[in-house]
Amino acid sequence: MAQPLFYIGGQFANLDMLVAGCITTTIILLAHAALELERGDGARGFVRGAYLAAALGVLAKGLIGAVLPAVVVIVWLGIGRRWRTLVALLSPHGMAVFLAVAAPWFIAMQWHFAGFMDYFFIVQHFKRFATGGFNNVQPFWFYPAVLLLFTLPWLPWLRPLLARGRLSDSARGDLRLLMLLWLAVIVLFFSLPASKLLGYILPAVPPLAVLLADGIESWGTRTTRCNRWWKVSAGITIALSLSAVMALSVRTPHSTKELGVALLAMRGSDEPVYMLGNYYFDIPIYARLGAPARVVLDWSDPDIHRRDTWRKEIADAGVFAPPRARAVLLEPAQLNASVCAQTVNWLIGPAGSELTYPFLAGAQVVAQAKGTSLWRVDRRQAGLRNGLKCETPIPG
Repeated sequence: MAQPLFYIGGQFANLDMLVAGCITTTIILLAHAALELERGDGARGFVRGAYLAAALGVLAKGLIGAVLPAVVVIVWLGIGRRWRTLVALLSPHGMAVFLAVAAPWFIAMQWHFAGFMDYFFIVQHFKRFATGGFNNVQPFWFYPAVLLLFTLPWLPWLRPLLARGRLSDSARGDLRLLMLLWLAVIVLFFSLPASKLLGYILPAVPPLAVLLADGIESWGTRTTRCNRWWKVSAGITIALSLSAVMALSVRTPHSTKELGVALLAMRGSDEPVYMLGNYYFDIPIYARLGAPARVVLDWSDPDIHRRDTWRKEIADAGVFAPPRARAVLLEPAQLNASVCAQTVNWLIGPAGSELTYPFLAGAQVVAQAKGTSLWRVDRRQAGLRNGLKCETPIPG
């Protein structure tokens, strides 16, 4: 019912959809286990499954994989004062499963990279949540507005659930309350920090979809008119989803696919690739690079660490792997010597980079797309002899 949101989320190479799935699985298993326990049935398998899903969520994207499901279920059971059920969900065996799955990776990372725990938990969790300076700053109402926008064709179907007494319905009231709390906790939690990315709100979509489906089932089969409006809602949603897919397929403003394909066709396997002043994320994929591209930028600029951008991400990674960083992250003054060390090099950067790197004026422009150029730099070319200023003689 919010399919366009998932289609858009699927365009990003991140773990938002994976952690949303883990959070959803954890909450459902914990809630099912709670209901089974209150009926006097066994629920060990569901409890352990919930702890396993929480561990996978933590591995996917950190503490939210466990914290958010815990908050949702604690609030849900706490409102009903079902403390005995809550205590029963605190399973030593489940915790053992959680630690067995989640802990080894964190221990290995801290073992190999000193300071990893501080960076991962303190910087990327608590500081990101509590302070500014991170990307995509949005107002508090951003996520409610996003959900309303993407759920607009179905919003009328929430009306039956807002009627007096619906939440106290003995058959479904408890589960409706769970879904409402689940939706509210996720939206409130991610609305508090200044940094807001679209994918963060994906864990709120499943409970909203359940509530909408409940409303349709409760109200939509009563009259012919209701059935007609259900078809209208479905038609609008299908049209929006297809439109989102087509728009995202046609409009790819940040893609450098043409340059990547050209690089794949002409580059030798041992010829290095340089990116000038930018990182083109899809180049390594389309060009099938076997080694990291070298990124040329003023890495000593203190502003790099003040803003949450790709520059900061790469610079932070370099802190944990200094030898690799020295080989991959180049200062502009190092480019000349690095290019001279190889016979053939490939450089990707904004059109007009010749003003910054004069030797490019004598290099071959192999492809251009969206204001970006791909140069083949053969140091044996006559036009490059003076521009490169290699210390060793260049073979004629």
